This record gives sequence, C-alpha cells and structure tokens, in this order.
Amino acid sequence: MAIVVQKYGGSSVRSVERIRAVAERVVAAKRAGNEVVVVVSAMGDTTDDLLAMAHEITPLPNPRELDMLLTAGERIAMSLLGIAINALGFAASSYTGSQAGIITDTSHGKARIIDIRPGRILGALERGDVVIVAGFQGVSTAYDVTTLGRGGSDTTAVALAAAVRADVCEIYTDVDGVYTADPRVVLDARKIHAISYEEMLELAASGAKVLQVRSVEYARRHGVKVHVRSSFSDEPGTWVVEEVSAWSRP
Repeated sequence: MAIVVQKYGGSSVRSVERIRAVAERVVAAKRAGNEVVVVVSAMGDTTDDLLAMAHEITPLPNPRELDMLLTAGERIAMSLLGIAINALGFAASSYTGSQAGIITDTSHGKARIIDIRPGRILGALERGDVVIVAGFQGVSTAYDVTTLGRGGSDTTAVALAAAVRADVCEIYTDVDGVYTADPRVVLDARKIHAISYEEMLELAASGAKVLQVRSVEYARRHGVKVHVRSSFSDEPGTWVVEEVSAWSRP
C-alpha cells in the first residue's frame, strides 16, 4: 500500500462543514487502498484570534506560554477531524506534535525540526488507522511545546512524509496549484504542472505564499514529492520535484 500524507490549511478546515468535506476526501484516499497521514492547521483565523487575545493582555507575551496557547488551535482541528472520520466508519487517531514524535530545537515561535520519531504513527498505520497530526508544533529537547512559525504545518507534513517514507505529500489549500503569477491579480496567469525544488524556493523567497520556505528546503533535502492541490476540487495541481523534465506533460 502507498503511504500518502495530506496537509489541510486553515481555510480547508474553517468550519464543521469543511471538516466534514475533508473527512470525505481522507476516507476516499483510504478506500483507494492508501495508508493516510493527515496534518491539519488551525481552523480559519483561530491562530490570529489567539494571538490577538495574548496581545490584549500584554504587548510581549511570554514565548513559552504563547507557544502553549497557539498550539491549541491545531489540537481542536485534529480532534474534530478525527471525530468526523470515525463517524464515517473509519478508525482515526489524532496526535499532537509531541505525541507524534516531532522533536525541535528550543526556539519558541520559530523552532526547527531536528528529529522525528514516527514509531507511534507507524504503529497506528499498521492497525489500519487514519493518522491525524496537529501541524505547526512539536516538543523541544527541553520538553517544552514549541511552534514552527507561520506556515509551519507545511513543514510538519513534509517532515512526516520523509519520516514515514510516504509516496507523496499532498498540500491542500485554497488555490489549485502554483501559478506563473498571482491568479487573483494577473488574469492570464498559468498553472504550472511541475516545478523544481530550486524554482519553488525562489518563488517562496520572493513572497509566494503557496508553501513555506522551510518545507521546500526539507522536501529538497529528503527528496519528498510534493503535490500542491485545491481542497475544493479533485483537479490535479502542481508537483514540486527534483527534476521537472520527468514530470512534464507529454
């Protein structure tokens, strides 16, 4: 069986209705014979709302406590998705970043993943469970909860894909791929079928918000095939790979 890692951003899980739709997509991948690991962001603007509340209390929240607060959003999303998948008749187990074995350095708010110990995830997959992991977070070498910075769920997904040797890491978002320009601004922007890690890094560094820079760096380092897709359609998106020529359309 193929192992597929799917990541869903905040807009993809912004409501109970959207979470149900994500559950249906995950179950479809499971029915197709795949082992599925799902990484979720917080629902909608949850992270911004939590951050705003912290700054109402003080302009400089304690970094450790702020990380503890912000990781709550992903835990809510992962639990609701687990409930939705179980309600569809498929076993699902949800895990926080620390439970999933994501080990980071001690930099609160911008931690880097230094190791992943996927034993618990692999055990759940062997039982036949869909595994759901809270994105954007881990546990530091000092045993504190940490966050990975904006867009950190992308890095969580790619890192997990590398750790479990997934066949593909699907990044589901509110756009249906990578374009030659912002399609909301440039009317004749074209969707790119495949793009190299290096080219994607240049786009990300230039301000494109499709993928976090660290996630692309991780994918390049570990050879993870990334497929950027829309969570609102079944259309193929953009592949981010080492060699574009092998992925060009005939």
